[in-house]
Amino acid sequence: MTAAPLLQAWFEILDGDDPDRVLEMTTDDFRLSILFATADGAAEFQGDRDALVVYLGQREKSTLVHHLLQGARVEDTELVLGETRRQGEFEASFNASAQLVEDGTKVRRLLICRTPRVEFER
Repeated sequence: MTAAPLLQAWFEILDGDDPDRVLEMTTDDFRLSILFATADGAAEFQGDRDALVVYLGQREKSTLVHHLLQGARVEDTELVLGETRRQGEFEASFNASAQLVEDGTKVRRLLICRTPRVEFER
């Protein structure tokens, strides 16, 4: 999938050996909100770059893998629909929206929502 190249790279890095490299892909005025739902409830990670550091610190590194199903770029915004899988099995669907800088190389705003309650047919 290449319709959302920055987000594709973001999730590949996030799933790799050094997920902290995504920090290099953010601007100085970066803001995010990640709504992370499980079968037991939900948590929101929101704020600036420091909030992303907190989110990265609590992740199960290399355990959940992101698979992008669809993506698009409209002007300075990339959107993706995907799912996370644990050992190849569906765990949750997610969507992500990123506002990029003009040249498309960094993320200014990031909104991610995740739930195990909706699975999109492939």
